[in-house]
Amino acid sequence: MTEQDATDVPTARTPTARLLTVSALAAATLLTGCGIRSTEVPTDFGPAPSRVHCSLSEPNFSAQAARGLPVQVFLLCGSQLVAVERTVRVPDGTADSARRVLVAQGLLDELEKSPSADEKEAGYTTDVRGAMSVTAPRPADPDETLRLTTPPNDLTSYALAQIVCTFSDSTAAEGDGSVILGGPANDPPRRYECTDEVRTRPGSNEPPSTEVTTD
Repeated sequence: MTEQDATDVPTARTPTARLLTVSALAAATLLTGCGIRSTEVPTDFGPAPSRVHCSLSEPNFSAQAARGLPVQVFLLCGSQLVAVERTVRVPDGTADSARRVLVAQGLLDELEKSPSADEKEAGYTTDVRGAMSVTAPRPADPDETLRLTTPPNDLTSYALAQIVCTFSDSTAAEGDGSVILGGPANDPPRRYECTDEVRTRPGSNEPPSTEVTTD
């Protein structure tokens, strides 16, 4: 056999190689038609997940203590009340009656502030609006009364729940955790309670209250 004849003789592997090539092309076409990548290219799944809903990093208590009295206020998150850390300033040596009003005013100011960037990212909001003030009880009121410049009945159920639960968790509350609130008028104050139902569903459960008898 000549060298030319040997070159022209087909080998046994030629049909198999062609069959594999055709099969590979067909498979690639089928995968492409089905929307499946034919190569192992990393897939872009978008940006990293944002902060977990209603979850914040642990506060720096030592830094907070340097700024004032550590307290908690209740913000709204996921239609519930969730406590976050804050500070209020009360001068040393303040009498108990004046201290209660100062603490309540500081808590109210914190509730009115817009949540921080991290808190907003985690879903926190507040429904307490305006520039409300807290005043001391009137002569006929119980000593623990806190009067607001906005009548409690004029507040939204969310705002009232935030205020009541925030006050009840502080030195502004009575020993049993209840809070006596009144408005700027001569209406008698009422005693409010922060219940589990109010904390979990503040939009549909207003803080229960009872009228307080004045002297």
